[in-house]
Amino acid sequence: MPQRLYRILSHRFPALAWTLFIFILLALPGKMLPNENHFSIPQLDKMVHIILFGSFVFLWSFYFSTKESKETLKGKYLRITVIACLYGSAMEVIQKYFIPNRDFDLYDIAADVAGAIAGYIVVKLVVSGMVNTNQ
Repeated sequence: MPQRLYRILSHRFPALAWTLFIFILLALPGKMLPNENHFSIPQLDKMVHIILFGSFVFLWSFYFSTKESKETLKGKYLRITVIACLYGSAMEVIQKYFIPNRDFDLYDIAADVAGAIAGYIVVKLVVSGMVNTNQ
């Protein structure tokens, strides 16, 4: 990984920005979302959820893997994965009760969890090696 990209991702800003980006996207009122009649890609919504939460786990895991801690990297990654799952579930509840024209969808939660687990797997396979190589 190029040193510049490593330095950027090792700061908190990319992970915080991504967390805020997820919140903004999931908190948009239903009327502001694009109409699926213009383009129909099956399960596009679920793919977006997988990417959002997989990237969430990747960015936060990368950030925390560059910080000194008594906790193991595996423990950090697992904790971030659980937080991502809870965040996705909480956003579905927020959509149901507080966001106009948005619904609670168990399949969105399943996609959030699938994305978080996919992010965890990528982090376990890729990030650990990158962090060890660049230190």
